[in-house]
Amino acid sequence: MKKIFCLALILLTCIVTGCGSTTKKDDGTLKIVTSFYPMYLDAINITRGVKGVEVVNLTPPQTGCLHDYQLTPEDMKTLETADIFIVNGLGMESFLDKVTEARPDLKIINASDSPEIVPIVENGVPNPHVWLSVTYSIQQVKNITSKLCEFDPEHKDDYRMRALEYCGELTQLRDEMHMSLDMLPNKDIVTFHEAFPYLAAEFKLSIAAVIEREPGTEPTPQELTETIDKINALPVKVIFTEPQYSPKAAETIARETGAQIFTLDPIVTGEAKPENLFDYVDKMLENLLTLSKALQ
Repeated sequence: MKKIFCLALILLTCIVTGCGSTTKKDDGTLKIVTSFYPMYLDAINITRGVKGVEVVNLTPPQTGCLHDYQLTPEDMKTLETADIFIVNGLGMESFLDKVTEARPDLKIINASDSPEIVPIVENGVPNPHVWLSVTYSIQQVKNITSKLCEFDPEHKDDYRMRALEYCGELTQLRDEMHMSLDMLPNKDIVTFHEAFPYLAAEFKLSIAAVIEREPGTEPTPQELTETIDKINALPVKVIFTEPQYSPKAAETIARETGAQIFTLDPIVTGEAKPENLFDYVDKMLENLLTLSKALQ
């Protein structure tokens, strides 16, 4: 039933938006460029096995979140030949204005642009890490599929079917995560940076403290003291670092509090290869195991 419901939503969205064609390369290939790894994983699942469709990820595998990413000349060359550019939105791609200035004709799909995705806002700024909510990740797949139907109606049936299959995988993932995380006796977590509010909201975890509000920006002595005090007040003292960033600040706090360090992956880095089709699912399951172990 869940898979049928997912397909119905995708079909309805495509009907509402309509389907209009986009320009393809001389050889008939439709080139889709994605801004970074989470968008790439969505795109290759939706376009899997569709003839004449190429998906290329713009940023290097080790880039991480795009908060301060600067476009390179090579990036601009990649975008020059793109038919469609898929972005996360919500301010993640700070360089997007430069792209639209250079390529005003480029069709852009904002994966977060729908009323079903409600941003978490702090100090007037939306948190862009919506894909770490599995529910919102499913919605991003639907949003991308809707726009691909509009831009490339020739392959709309293929896109819908692939999206249906992937929605089913993500729904099973969400159910499995709820079965484990809903039963945890402890819900307080300390994270490395502001990547996990959507994950926490979906699975009713409480973020007690954040070590670095912006990755790469060391916490001040006052912020360190405040974080140490918060951790000392917790029944279970655990800190979650991220594989993309140095754990130095977390290690300092752990020495002061006796907290254990675990790793949560925000799934922002990885090799853009078709064989990594289910990397989001696999890494979220690894995150599930980590949380279950840390918070027992």
